[in-house]
Amino acid sequence: MRFTRIFNDDQGKSHFGDLNIAVRDGGPIGFLSERFPVGEMIFRETPSDYDFKWHPAPQRQLLFIIKGSCEFMVSSGETRQFSGGDVLLLEDTQGEGHCSKALNNEIRHSIFVTVPEDVVF
Repeated sequence: MRFTRIFNDDQGKSHFGDLNIAVRDGGPIGFLSERFPVGEMIFRETPSDYDFKWHPAPQRQLLFIIKGSCEFMVSSGETRQFSGGDVLLLEDTQGEGHCSKALNNEIRHSIFVTVPEDVVF
């Protein structure tokens, strides 16, 4: 399974990256990854006019987008768009951070799951 991460480099600049989570045959229920320890879960509703300028993630966290669409921008100016079903790992907890905004005048429903610093995907 693939998903996107946003991380910062030693100079505090944010970047996009891609992660691949290995899965193995779990029999009739499908394919499963290994278990990863997580922290808290936060439900969020983001307004349709959301446009949050440069900010770091408040903690290392997975973002599961349930409904709606958004755009993230990193330090280089590169942007990527995400919508329902997409998952991001936000790791840019220091430095410049990223920008995020709503698209298509849609309210976004999402879930954040905090991830301990020592967890490696």
